[in-house]
Amino acid sequence: MATATPTAERLRLAVIVGSTRSGRFAPTVASWFADLAGQRDDLSVDVVDLVETPLPATLPGFDGPSPDDAALFDAITPRLAAADAFVVVTPEYNHSFPGALKNLIDAHYAEWQAKPVGFVAYGGLSGGLRAVEQLRVVFAELHAVTVRDTVSFHGAAGVFDGPVPRDAEGTGAAAKTLLDQVVWWARALRDAKSVRPYGS
Repeated sequence: MATATPTAERLRLAVIVGSTRSGRFAPTVASWFADLAGQRDDLSVDVVDLVETPLPATLPGFDGPSPDDAALFDAITPRLAAADAFVVVTPEYNHSFPGALKNLIDAHYAEWQAKPVGFVAYGGLSGGLRAVEQLRVVFAELHAVTVRDTVSFHGAAGVFDGPVPRDAEGTGAAAKTLLDQVVWWARALRDAKSVRPYGS
């Protein structure tokens, strides 16, 4: 009989809700995914919603955020730093990803380094995959490792029945594959960094 992973040994997964647009569908997708991730005994899930934890429109300079903006960064930066891995939930807007998400990414650096990033995307015919393609390039510049498999919803509003996808089996299997890859990389990178700090 399998035993549960002790809480202290669980990987810390930050699920980032990347859309802040009025009427957004992101919370539905993110809640579904975070619930699945939270059912695993190897993960501790923190949902980082950019509506609930907004950053200022002006990014910090080389000396860090201004005193007026410091509290906003204090609400989100430690959570990113504490994460062992990330899954970004993103829509596709005009063949790309939301500006608020780019703002979050650009406002941080070391928090992403040598950690895995997975993607749950949604959109029209493309299912958000063009946004994911661009995010892979951005995260590579920040020394993050993006996992190969993606959960993608084409015409997302039409494939969800309330809070869950109609194809619960297929989407659940896709989410499991993504999470398995994220967990593998998170453990491998965490173990490697415990032996030798990244970049040394």
